[in-house]
Amino acid sequence: MEGIRDWHGRVAVVTGGASGIGKGIADALRAEGAQVVIADRDAAAIERVRAEGYSAVPTDVTDPDSVAALAERVIADHGRVDLLVNNAGVGPRSPVADLTLADWRWVLEVNLMGVVHGVHFFLPHLVANEHGAWMVNTASMSRFFTPPGYAPYVASKAAVEGLSLTLAAELAADGHEVGVTVLHPGAVRTNIKSSLRNRPASVGESGLVDVDIAQKITDEGMWIGPDEAGAIVLRAIANGDRYAFTHPGMLGDVETIFRSVHAAMTKYPA
Repeated sequence: MEGIRDWHGRVAVVTGGASGIGKGIADALRAEGAQVVIADRDAAAIERVRAEGYSAVPTDVTDPDSVAALAERVIADHGRVDLLVNNAGVGPRSPVADLTLADWRWVLEVNLMGVVHGVHFFLPHLVANEHGAWMVNTASMSRFFTPPGYAPYVASKAAVEGLSLTLAAELAADGHEVGVTVLHPGAVRTNIKSSLRNRPASVGESGLVDVDIAQKITDEGMWIGPDEAGAIVLRAIANGDRYAFTHPGMLGDVETIFRSVHAAMTKYPA
């Protein structure tokens, strides 16, 4: 379907929008004339973006009541929503053998159920928008590369992609003017290296640790800023793209993976 190019008068909601990729997307949208509502659970970050003139709503995406309240407030204040960006996420590391069930639940609650909650409470408003609307869900390049130590993260991001593609197919089949884009970020400078700052103490024992992947990806040329990621997302929406990739240079590595899939599927012909 045709994308959105003119953002003047449009209303966008960005979860996890007070820092990192979310903030880059919010800044790009505001620069194009959109009214942007930032949702985040980091109180200090909320105050920083409010000081920049943003409308910011404290929101815990793991809590359906919190996301429902966010949707209600956006409609009450603006009367519409044109774009939902389900971006909030966490990415700490642990071998599977060291994970507690509470660790699994927390990562999946943020990365997957946070998206589910956004879809559930905002989709009716997006569908009702007579001007057409859009949704962006943040997945990850890890969905292709499955790095050791990130099982809950990779599982959640693969699920986000599956949810997004299924939703897009359903919306198209029903004739709704709501587009869906899946964002697959690579090495973007964000605060995901300090994800555990948002892990509730009530969750209990944990095998998870924060990891700064900048120590592993030392090639400065591999890194982009949140502003660049934001521009990529807006371009994808404008062009009606199903996918947005921040690092197209990784195509060769992805093709290697797909070749292994092709080999497996043709090894024993029917």
